[in-house]
Amino acid sequence: MRLTILFDNVPNREGMTPLWGFACWVEPGEGSAWLFDTGSNGRVLLRNAQAVGVDLSRTSALVLSHPHWDHAGGLDTVLELAPNVSIYLSSTFSKLWIRDLRQMSGGVTVVGEEPQPLFEGVESTGTMGEVGEHSVLVHTPAGAVLLTGCAHAGIVAIAARATEMAGGPLALVMGGFHLFRSQAWEIEEAIEGLLALGVRRVCPTHCTGERAAEMFRAAFGEDFLPGGVGTVVEL
Repeated sequence: MRLTILFDNVPNREGMTPLWGFACWVEPGEGSAWLFDTGSNGRVLLRNAQAVGVDLSRTSALVLSHPHWDHAGGLDTVLELAPNVSIYLSSTFSKLWIRDLRQMSGGVTVVGEEPQPLFEGVESTGTMGEVGEHSVLVHTPAGAVLLTGCAHAGIVAIAARATEMAGGPLALVMGGFHLFRSQAWEIEEAIEGLLALGVRRVCPTHCTGERAAEMFRAAFGEDFLPGGVGTVVEL
């Protein structure tokens, strides 16, 4: 299984454009691929995808964590390239937007507050917090992987729900941890919380913030994976 960050405000790889937002390309195996969030700009998403040899027309499913611009801004580009894509989004999207997306795609599944299966090997945590964001739990031979968009509900709370869903510790937590405005003690609490849950590896990026990322690096050591646009994680 391969995870490739196609959109991120954290720079990592030459030839790719960092902009505020997040999108991750997920390849569970040969022939299948899906996208988690779309970043804030479709043209940049497409250029970044082309830079690493990703063909967005292969997108079989699109999961949108929440309707903030930095996670759904590239949606039109994805729909142009993959008009039959199946979309999975949170109930906090506008009803009118959902109505239009049903006409423009291969179908829309609206995720509510309870965890639910989305498609093979992938579950939603259900919407959490005031923003109503949902994250995804991806089952792999190496263990369960949690992908988060912005973690508005708190990265520890989301990871705790995902750990319960997985029935054991998470192999990897990857995405935005939303700690860029947090104090050092708040970041330390988040680190301690994930360690207490038994999270094995972390790849914090996007809205995590530089200070928080460095603190996670110090705490997790070799089990810290640097994020940023162009990052590839193989399991």
